[in-house]
Amino acid sequence: KGKCPEDGWDESTIELFLHELAIMDSNNFLGNCGVGEREGRVASGLVARRHYRLIHGIGRSGDISAVQPKAAGSSLLNKLTNSVVLDVIKLAGVRTVTSCFVVPMATGMSLTLCFLTLRHKRPKAKYIIWPRIDQKSCFKSMITAGFEPVVIENVLEGDELRTDLKAVEAKIKALGAENILCVHSTTSCFAPRVPDRLEELAVICSNYDIPHIVNNAYGVQSSKCMHLIQQGARVGRIDAFVQSLDKNFMVPVGGAIIAGFNESFIQEISKMYPGRASASPSLDVLITLLSLGTSGYKKLLKERKEMFSYLSSELKKLADNHNERLLDTPHNPISLAMSLKTLDETSDAAVTHLGSMLFTRQVSGARVVPCGSVQTVNNYTFKGFMSHANDYPCAYLNAASAIGIKKQDVDVFLKRLDKCLKTFRKEAKQEKSINEISDANAATEQLED
Repeated sequence: KGKCPEDGWDESTIELFLHELAIMDSNNFLGNCGVGEREGRVASGLVARRHYRLIHGIGRSGDISAVQPKAAGSSLLNKLTNSVVLDVIKLAGVRTVTSCFVVPMATGMSLTLCFLTLRHKRPKAKYIIWPRIDQKSCFKSMITAGFEPVVIENVLEGDELRTDLKAVEAKIKALGAENILCVHSTTSCFAPRVPDRLEELAVICSNYDIPHIVNNAYGVQSSKCMHLIQQGARVGRIDAFVQSLDKNFMVPVGGAIIAGFNESFIQEISKMYPGRASASPSLDVLITLLSLGTSGYKKLLKERKEMFSYLSSELKKLADNHNERLLDTPHNPISLAMSLKTLDETSDAAVTHLGSMLFTRQVSGARVVPCGSVQTVNNYTFKGFMSHANDYPCAYLNAASAIGIKKQDVDVFLKRLDKCLKTFRKEAKQEKSINEISDANAATEQLED
C-alpha cells in the first residue's frame, strides 16, 4: 500500500526485505557483465555490506525521482521511501499534502534547490522576503541560489519575537511583486523567536501571487508547526515546505524532505536536481520508519510533547531559584529560553563563559545568547546575532525538547546548569567581598594620610 506499517518490523525482517530489493539491482546479478562507466562496483566488502549492496543510488541523470532500469531494487526503495514519508507527514498533521521526495542534501541546500526551481517561473525576480531568523544555513541558502535576501526584522510582543506582517506587505509594495521570488518563512526556531504567522503570510502571498517556501527544519515533530502549515495551505498559498531527516527522524545528517500541495511543482523541483543521488538518506529513513511503525513514531511524538512540559516546568523552578525567569514564549512548541540578566550584569564575558562551562560538562545543544553580539554573514551584518533581533532586552539560555529526548537528559541538564549558576554566584560574592575589603583599605589609608 506504500504506507508506513502500524506496528514496526523486527530487524531480521527489515534486512530480508532490503536483501530482496538488492538482488533486483543488476550489479548483484550472478551472470552480470557490466561494460558501462557506472556499474555499481564496490572495492570494499565492508562498504557493500554497509549499504546492503544497494549501490546504484536513486534517480537518473535528468530526474532524481525517475526509475533506473538496471537498478530496479534501488528505484523501488526510492518510490517506497517517498510514499512512506508522505504517509508520515500526513500522520504528523499536514493532511492535504499531495507529494514529497527525499533529497540527499540537508535543509539549507534543499531550500536552495526550491529557490532555483522558482527562478524559471519568475525570471525577473531577484529578491526573497525573509522574516529574520538567526540561523546561517537558511540565510546562505538564498545567497547560494543567487538571490538578495530582504530581511524583515521581527516585532517584540511580550517576550516573543513575532512576524512583522505590515513590514512584509510594505516591502512587497515597495519592491513590486514581480521582482520578488518568494516569501521564505520559518516554523521551528529557537525561543524567544516563535514560528512565523504562516496563515497570514500565506494569505499575503496568495493576494500578491508570490510563491511561499517554508523552512520547517525540525517542525515535523511538532503538531503545532504542522498545523500552521496545514492552515496556511488551506487559507492561502504555500508552495513547498522543507524538513530535515536527522532532526525529525533520528537518522544521520545528510537528507531532507521537500513536500508540497501541488504535485507538478514538487516534480519540477525533483527534476531540477542534477544527476543521480545517494540512496543512503532514503535507506536510513525507510529502515527507521519500518522499525518504528506509525505507532512507534506517534509514541515518540507524544513523549517529546510530555518532555517539553516537564522541561518547561522544571526550568522555570530553576530560573526562580536564581532570580531569573523562564521567558514567556507560548507560541514556540519546541524551544525554551531562560533569562541570564544577573550574569550579564556581572561581566560581558560571563554569559559566554556559562556556555563553555556547560559544554565542558557534556551538556550539548544548550545555547547561551549574549546581548549585542554582531556577526557578518555573506556581507550582511546582523546586530544582536543569535537573538533574532537588533536589541533583545536580555541575555538568555536556550534549551529544546526535541524528538528522542528522555527525562534523564532533562534532569542531568538541570542539575549541571544549577551547579554552574551556583558557581557563578559564589564567585560573584567572593569578588564583591574582595572589592569591599579593597575599598575599606583604601578609605583607611586616606584617613591615615
